[in-house]
Amino acid sequence: MSQPSYSRRNFLKLTGLGVAALPFAAQAAALAKQEQTYLVYVGTFSQPDAESIFLYRLNATTGILTRVGATKAGANPTYFTLDPQQRFLYTVNETNEYQGGKSGSIRAYSIDKKTGGLTLLNEQSSFGPGPCYISLDHTNKEILVANYAGGSICSLPVQANGQLGAPATTVQHTGSGPHKNQSNPHAHCFFADPRNKFGLAVDLGIDKVLAYPLDPANGKFSTNAITAFTTAPGAGPRHLTFHSNNRWAYLINELNSTVTALAYDAAKGTFVELQTLSALPAGYTGESYCADIHVSPNGKFLYGSNRGHNSIVVYAIDQKSGKLTLVQHADTQGKYPRNFTLDPSGRLALVGNQNTNNIATYHVDSKTGKLTPTGVNIELQAPVCLKVIPDFLAA
Repeated sequence: MSQPSYSRRNFLKLTGLGVAALPFAAQAAALAKQEQTYLVYVGTFSQPDAESIFLYRLNATTGILTRVGATKAGANPTYFTLDPQQRFLYTVNETNEYQGGKSGSIRAYSIDKKTGGLTLLNEQSSFGPGPCYISLDHTNKEILVANYAGGSICSLPVQANGQLGAPATTVQHTGSGPHKNQSNPHAHCFFADPRNKFGLAVDLGIDKVLAYPLDPANGKFSTNAITAFTTAPGAGPRHLTFHSNNRWAYLINELNSTVTALAYDAAKGTFVELQTLSALPAGYTGESYCADIHVSPNGKFLYGSNRGHNSIVVYAIDQKSGKLTLVQHADTQGKYPRNFTLDPSGRLALVGNQNTNNIATYHVDSKTGKLTPTGVNIELQAPVCLKVIPDFLAA
C-alpha cells in the first residue's frame, strides 16, 4: 500500500505552526492528522459463519482504504442503513428462509464508537424471501424493507434502544411484465420521500413506482398505494434517488439499461417524466444490467452503474431543467458493479465489483464530474453495499 502524500500547501501550513522543526516522522504524523478521513462499512455476499460486514478507513485525499475490522453478520448482508448519529446499523440478510419460513431477515446492531465494531441487538423476519433494500424514515422511527424474491414490502418500528419490533405493515405486490425477468413482482427499493409523507416502493417486476402514505409514529404505512410512476414496459425500475432540491428524482432501470429524469409532485406523491436516456454507450450490444444510482453532493452530476458493460455512467444535470447530458463512461476496474457511492465531500467515488471481488476508488472532478482512478484497488469477497460516514474513530 502506498504511503500518504503531503502537499506543499499542507507542509507550509504546518511550518507556520512550528511542525517543520520536528523530526520527519513526527512531521508525517502531524500531517496525517490533518488529512480528512471517513469510515466505510461494506456489506457482502457471504456464508452464515463468515465475516461479512467490513469496516475501512478512507483517506479523502488519496483514496486509500485501510481495513479497521470486520463482523460476522450472518449470510448475505447485502444492503444496510445507519441512523444519522451512527449509533445503530440495520441490515438485510438476503436469504430465502428464516426460522423455517419463506423469508429473509432484518438485523439491528449497535455500533461501538471506540472501534466501529457491531453488536447484534435483535433480528426480525422481513416478511418475504430475498430482502435486498432497507432504509430509515426521516424520523428514525420506522424501517422500510423491499423483498426482491418475494415481491413484497414491509415496515418495522424502531424502538428507543435501537431494537426492531416485528413487522407492523406488510404488502404483497402483484403483477408481471414483458421481460423474462418479470414473471413476478420484484420490489427492489423502498424509502421515504423528502417530506416523509410517502414511502416510495420501486418494483422491477411490474414496471412501477408505488407511493404509500407513511405513519412513522406507529412504524406503519397505509396499504392504499398510489401509482407514482409507470415506466416503459420491460424497463425494470430498480433504484430511485432524489436531487438535493427535492423537486427532481432519477430512476435507474435495470432491464433496458436506461435512466429516467423525473419531476416530483410532493403533495400527490407522483412523478412526471422529463427525459429517458440510455446508460450504455451508443452501439453497445452486449448483455448489461443497470444497478445503483447517486446524485453528486453538489447536485451537478448523476452517476449510475452498468453490470456487464462494467462502467459508471456520468451525466451532467442541467440546473434549470433537471435534464441530463452524457459526460463519461468510466471503467470500474472489475466486473459487475452492483453498488457504488461517493464520499460526503464529493471528491471520491468508491465502486464495489461483485464478481471480481474488489473495490476501486476514483477522484471526482468537481467541474466536469469525470472519474479518474486513484490507483487504489483492494480485494474483498463479493462487495455489494458501501456506506461512507464521518470518521467518528478519529475524534
